[in-house]
Amino acid sequence: MGTKSWWSRTDNRLLEAALGLAALLVGVFGVLLPALGVIGLLDPVDTREVKAETTTRVPGTVTDAVAGHGMTLTGTHQADLVFAHPDLSQRLLLALPDVIGGLLLLLVLALLLQIARTLRAGDVFVPKNARRLSAIGLTVLVQAVLSPVLPTLTTEALVSGTPMADQIPSSITFTGEYVLLAFLILALGEVFRRGTKLRADTEGLV
Repeated sequence: MGTKSWWSRTDNRLLEAALGLAALLVGVFGVLLPALGVIGLLDPVDTREVKAETTTRVPGTVTDAVAGHGMTLTGTHQADLVFAHPDLSQRLLLALPDVIGGLLLLLVLALLLQIARTLRAGDVFVPKNARRLSAIGLTVLVQAVLSPVLPTLTTEALVSGTPMADQIPSSITFTGEYVLLAFLILALGEVFRRGTKLRADTEGLV
């Protein structure tokens, strides 16, 4: 007498629907809308949160010094760099970290959706899922590296050649959480790969 699985077709449809909805929202709000802002069809991103060194200068003095560049810096330490009328290159640099992050998240969700679809056949332990998990792990690792690097590099490009450059120090801080998560996913992908190979070898002996 077989045992009944706790996972039903309805559960699978709900999971696929949730992943599909998440992918749609990320695609629209994380990629499409910022891209439309860059080309001028929607209001663009005009603010970048930065770490500022304004303790040695009056913030108003900094703002006056860069008025000709269309920038303002409000706040101390954790401040907002605001562009009054960003041009195309500035809009692109402002939106680039969010767009790249959105694309990477969209890739992860698409791979997860493909894995979820294998549940229709009642078996996720297939070679393609091992490769998909490895791809997810590599994507998370890339995001862990780009997440702190892209905002810093684009901010440097935005303020290069302006008085604001002296007020915004260049610093990159990496966190280990996403790196650890990436390696855990890669390890899980290797477990899937070895498990599917072992099962294939065992079935070949029968």
